[in-house]
Amino acid sequence: MSKKMIALLLALCMAASLLAGCGASGESVSDSGEGGQFASVDYDKDFSTFRTPGSQEEAYDYQLFFLPEMDGLAQPFVGDPMPYYEDGVFYIYYLKESGDSYNHSIYLATTTDFLSFEEYDDPVIEASRSGGQDGWVGTGSLVKVEDKYYFFYTGHAGSDSYEYKEKIMVAEGSSPTSFTKVEGWELTPPSELGQKNDFRDPQAYYNAEKGVIELTVTAAQSGTARIIKYSLAKDLSGFEYEGVILTDPTGSFWNLECSDTFRLGDKWYITYSGQDDTLWFASSDDRYGPYDEPRRIDGKLFYAAKHVEDGAHSYMVGWARRSESASSTQEVSAWGGNLIVQQLDQAPDGSLILKPLDAYKDAFADRRELRFEGLDLSLTAGARYSYSEAFTTYERFLITGEFTYSGKGSFGLAFDFNNREDKYKLISICPADGVIRLSFNQGSTPITETAVNLEAGKTYSFTYLQEGSVGVFYIDGAAALTVRLYGVSGKAVRLFAENNTVEWTNLMEYTMPVEALYEAAA
Repeated sequence: MSKKMIALLLALCMAASLLAGCGASGESVSDSGEGGQFASVDYDKDFSTFRTPGSQEEAYDYQLFFLPEMDGLAQPFVGDPMPYYEDGVFYIYYLKESGDSYNHSIYLATTTDFLSFEEYDDPVIEASRSGGQDGWVGTGSLVKVEDKYYFFYTGHAGSDSYEYKEKIMVAEGSSPTSFTKVEGWELTPPSELGQKNDFRDPQAYYNAEKGVIELTVTAAQSGTARIIKYSLAKDLSGFEYEGVILTDPTGSFWNLECSDTFRLGDKWYITYSGQDDTLWFASSDDRYGPYDEPRRIDGKLFYAAKHVEDGAHSYMVGWARRSESASSTQEVSAWGGNLIVQQLDQAPDGSLILKPLDAYKDAFADRRELRFEGLDLSLTAGARYSYSEAFTTYERFLITGEFTYSGKGSFGLAFDFNNREDKYKLISICPADGVIRLSFNQGSTPITETAVNLEAGKTYSFTYLQEGSVGVFYIDGAAALTVRLYGVSGKAVRLFAENNTVEWTNLMEYTMPVEALYEAAA
């Protein structure tokens, strides 16, 4: 259990004894009469005492969107998750940025429900402290072959004196938690690629029928990003290079990071993150192609996501990008951040759709009062933004509702950053542009966006989930956008519109009850 969580539980015990039966202000809160009871006790932190975005960020106890424990004064971050599932447990390996991690060593956190995580203190694969081919460690994957576990990873040379900047290396173990590097085993870029620098992110699958390990690797050829394939003997005694399975159709990326292939419904999919861009997917009738035209999914703040499944559901596990400074109003571009998991579904046309985890929706069971009377709100606006207070930003909260619009202007959620309207952070639904967009400074500074195709006069349902500064906005069944919102906790969330008339209906806000916090922390 984290130190923050221990402190939280002690505070909850005191709060429960002092405020039993009372609301956040000490006054009784009655049944809403619609959709269940309002929460009787507010267990959220008083964020009025945290006056800067940085102090708010330090105060968060991330439970859903995992963040490694502080290491002294340093806050480590999650990069490039490598998920694996076995016997009810999700093993989330990740490149640990900062703190006690040496050169992006691979660390581990486990979970059974994505509501809480157990963090392992020591690296499962550490970059070589004496230098060498794996003086830095890069992304890889775990595969089980009969009774043995192989962890393939990228060895990134810490010096330009090495012939190959990157090689594929491997460690082995008898469990998913402990590995020993296999000395002398390596894969180098095939001569056909004509380069010795970009060769990384091995993703391994065991083909029991053929008795081989199938391995995909991202690499460049003639300056264009590719994904290539190998077949390896299951005892690693030999391999066969089988060529390119996907070429970047845009020609704009020098690397297709963290690729993965999996089956969903009647289709095979390949996913990858275009370097410094977004998560992409393409589909095929066969695992290794040929694939149809790749398309983006989510925006730039949900990065390096890979697939994992538990037999009931499929998930994409990635990291939520952050800013170097929580006070920045210009960018969200730093490497590494919080772990973030989204449930994966298949649209009728075969497209991939991200949606909130069922476990999240079930966990947010305490309904909160809105900042207006009733459940519905109508906004009509001309060229100037029109705002109406609707919700409150707790440490973690969930908003649901529906909307119908009739114009072409933008509308959505506005977050108060520093009590100045011109600095509001907006999650905007933009029908004319066909996107959902995150922007700062009242829309003048675009941060990230994702495509969505909507029709005027049609009713859509939406879900918004936020914990700490990380949030995801979903138009249910249509699109998802991951956002980063520093400095907004404890303040009002406003609905807004410009050049549009929007009917917001059936609006509700929820937080997690104290019992869920106890159970997740136990």
